[in-house]
Formats: sequence, structure tokens, C-alpha cells
Amino acid sequence: MATIIKVKGLTKRYGKLAALKELDLTVEERTVFGFIGPNGAGKTTTMRILATLLRPTAGEAWVAGHSVLKERREVRRAIGYMPDYFGVYGDMKVWEYLDFFAACYEIPAETRQRLVGDLLELVDLAHRRDDYVDALSRGMKQRLCLARALAHDPQVLILDEPASGLDPRARVEIRELLRELQAMGKTIFVSSHILSEIGEVCTHIGIIEAGELVAAGTLEEMRRLIRAQRVVRVGLTERVGEARGWLANQPDVMQVEPVADNGGGDLEVAFAGDDESLARLLTQLVGAGFSVVMFREETGDLEDVFMRLTKGIVS
Repeated sequence: MATIIKVKGLTKRYGKLAALKELDLTVEERTVFGFIGPNGAGKTTTMRILATLLRPTAGEAWVAGHSVLKERREVRRAIGYMPDYFGVYGDMKVWEYLDFFAACYEIPAETRQRLVGDLLELVDLAHRRDDYVDALSRGMKQRLCLARALAHDPQVLILDEPASGLDPRARVEIRELLRELQAMGKTIFVSSHILSEIGEVCTHIGIIEAGELVAAGTLEEMRRLIRAQRVVRVGLTERVGEARGWLANQPDVMQVEPVADNGGGDLEVAFAGDDESLARLLTQLVGAGFSVVMFREETGDLEDVFMRLTKGIVS
């Protein structure tokens, strides 16, 4: 697949504060790229630069082959941008709101009526077309703003925290809508700090922390990363400190830390070996005379990857 978003050496400073630090990133067309990071990591700054709303201190970025610095108008034609905080005209009717923005994109009046109808069907708001925007719930307003971003049929959607503040049902609706948009051939660049939800809809993941890209790849590559850093929880009745030292000196053991949530009686072991090596570790641990009451591998997810990769990075 072809690259549709390319970021090279992107840096943004506010005085002494560096919001982005020489960020390099690529996104392939027709993918859903999840941009993951805590608040303040640089997600929104990156998206505003891609949307041509903010100029970088250094570096360059291209969207659909157009420079965000030199071809701003072409970039804006290629993208549909939905910010984390959006304003709506509450005294407009739903259909008028979409018609207004379609007119802003110079879509002819004779085609706007059908376009507005199609967009409302897509976001499941056709039954509210004659209601005032102010009468919509937050989730409905979120879907309406997504329809607004689609009015000019952009190649790329840039969505900053689209599920923020929504109730569980509304979040499910947004996820289903994103899947439908990908099936229509759209490239979706979506940010979130809710890792579990990103993992359900995205094909690719990028993890950003303190303005730096920590990791990027497909979901399968992220899962392999989890498996490469499997975590085993070991429960002991006594000699916990001694067992920690013994484990730290065993082959394939990367790190041993006490688990704080049960008073230090359990240990968390980062292990790089295969299943056979893990079974051997248990046998040797018992053979060394330690009283093992629990030995289980923890299930890994995107949150585990994020916490391990960003450990030690100063925000």
C-alpha cells in the first residue's frame, strides 16, 4: 500500500518546552492508524500540524502527497479534520448545519440536498434532520461533526479523541462508524488515550510519549511485542526477597519487581523465554526450596505494551 501521511523530523517548541521532538511517522492508505499517548504527549500538536492549523518549528509533513507547509489548501481538500474540542451552531437545524459546511467547500446547491441526506444516513441521524443541533446529545453531536468532516469526501480523516466524553453506547457507535468508513476506502488517523478502544478498531498503532514516537507497527507486531515481553506473576508464602534475587539471576529473566497490590508477597517477572523455558523455571524455583502458591502468566494488551515502552521516559 502507498504512504498517504508522512512525517519527517517534526519538531514543535513553545519556548523551552518541546511538544514534539523530531517525530518521524508514516501512515499507509486505507488503514486505521491509532495514535496513542497520555494527555500532553504531543498527539493534538501533531494533528494540528497535519491539518495545517499549526506550523512546526522544524521538520516537514505531507498528506496525500501535499506539503503541510507549502500546499496548505491542497492538504485541506484532502483531509476531514475533527478536533478534540469542536464548536457547533446550536441554533441551526441538523440538515442546515451540514448544508452550510458543504457550501463552504463549494459543493453545488443542486447536489447538496442528496449529499446531506447520504451523510445523515451514514451517521444514523436521518431521523433528527429537522431538529436543532442544540437538542442533540453529545454522542449525536459527535457523529454530526464527523459527518461535517466528510462533507467534501476527503481521502484522509484526522480525528482527535473522537470518543472522548461519550457514554459506552455512543463509543460503540463511533467505533462501528470508523469501521464502516475504512470499508469505504478512507484512511483514518485517530488519537486516543483509551488504549482498549483503539485496539478494537485500528489496523496500525503508534505510541507517542513526551513528544517522541516510542513504537509503531501493525496490531500483530504489537502483539508480538507483548509476547516477547511476557509477564509472569509468582506468589510465595515466605522468603520473597530471597526468591527475587534468585529469579533475577535465571536465564531469560529480564526483570523482577514486587507487586504492590498485595503487600509484596507476589513478584512480577518479565520473561523472554518460550513455554518450555517457563516450565523449567517453575520446576527449578520449587526445587530451590521456595514455597510457590501461584505461578501464572498475565494476559498482555496494548496498555501493557504502552507502560513498558514508556517506562522511564520523562513527561
